[in-house]
Amino acid sequence: MKKIGLIGGITPESTILYYRILNELNVSNLGKPHSAKVIINSFDFGQISKLQKEGRWDLLDQLMADAGKSLEKAGATCILICANTMHLCIDAVNKVVNIPVLHIAEATSKNIIEKKIKKVALLGTKYTMEKDFFIDVLTSFGIEAMIPNAKEREVIHNVIYEELSVGNINPVSKERYLKIVKRLIKGGAEGIVLGCTEIPLLISQEDISVPVFDTTRIHATAAFNLSTKNQQQQQQQQQ
Repeated sequence: MKKIGLIGGITPESTILYYRILNELNVSNLGKPHSAKVIINSFDFGQISKLQKEGRWDLLDQLMADAGKSLEKAGATCILICANTMHLCIDAVNKVVNIPVLHIAEATSKNIIEKKIKKVALLGTKYTMEKDFFIDVLTSFGIEAMIPNAKEREVIHNVIYEELSVGNINPVSKERYLKIVKRLIKGGAEGIVLGCTEIPLLISQEDISVPVFDTTRIHATAAFNLSTKNQQQQQQQQQ
């Protein structure tokens, strides 16, 4: 397995999920006691959140770009930005590195297409639901994106920042999320995109009647497959 670079800390809870998933995938592939080769550049989420609220995406671009450069210098062969929202800065990272930066929306869109689904509901931070960076990628794959209404977006966003980002799992918030999801399904959503890397802490496929797309797991799996591509090809040839 080649080294995977993680731009993390945005939030720590989601970075832990990425690290756990990558290690689980490597154990599944190679068995125990193997673990994943990972390099993490972890931010102070308080700093990131403050800049987001202030709309200082210019400074966030610079921070993400510097993190990408440091990961490449440290030996990473690909990079994951461990947050959907911070993919607003992916172009800034791509400009300064010579290794792949895997886009979470592209990996998710490929997964959706594999399941022959054409219309999904997107849950995430207000940045992810209201800006175009994720929806535009879905559209480029021929996937129609539904988003919750304004009141629902406020609920989803606040739960992410006030609860999930600090590891607080609230059953009441789960019920509120599921109520929103049921309305979106009734409105025509064929699948639900968990477009925030913390949302899988709260709801999962077993809670929902249509296919759920866990962007955290999909993103991490795409990086794992890339980092072990030659190894997997050799195993297939031996078989």
